[in-house]
Amino acid sequence: MSPTNTSLATGVIISLATAPKKPWGQAQGQVREIAAGTLDADGTLLPGTATAWDWRLSVASIEQSGDFTPYDGCDRTLTVIAGELLELTSNGTVHAVELYRPLKFPGGSNTSAALPTGEILALNLITRSGAVRGNVRIVELSKKREQHLFGSQFGVLLQGKASVLQEGTERELQTRDTVVGGEEDSPRISGRGFMAVVSLDLP
Repeated sequence: MSPTNTSLATGVIISLATAPKKPWGQAQGQVREIAAGTLDADGTLLPGTATAWDWRLSVASIEQSGDFTPYDGCDRTLTVIAGELLELTSNGTVHAVELYRPLKFPGGSNTSAALPTGEILALNLITRSGAVRGNVRIVELSKKREQHLFGSQFGVLLQGKASVLQEGTERELQTRDTVVGGEEDSPRISGRGFMAVVSLDLP
């Protein structure tokens, strides 16, 4: 088991563009991991290892219809972040997953995807049931109202232009960059566009 090299310190910007691509499923697409880890007793983010984690956040392309890899004992939240529509069948129930509409479903369910409008890109959050609860919401950014990122939160820039202000320093964000939140001098995001705010909590 090799430890992740991703720092989870407050204000760290994780660049998706530099993350390695790995194939998933039966050549159905490629996945890039943003971060994976655990939460300690007070809810602080801790890095995990390649095979030992209680939460994992990634971006995956879905390029062909087919079955998803099951994750028994986990919950999954999938958000389409590029493309139009994903038809997701989970345990016999069909869900029409539209752009920026997060869908949570059991990770161990029999799940398959169809692509009625072509390839899509998805933000994937997987959390281990009983260890971590996860939530994804999409917020519209504003230059007049800052979006704070608090402890055990990530902000993933999905579209537009934005910057992060922390400790008097302003840094630009690139599309699909991820900012790590924190309680002390929490990063503040302003700009124009949309951001996925991912929150992790102890059950």
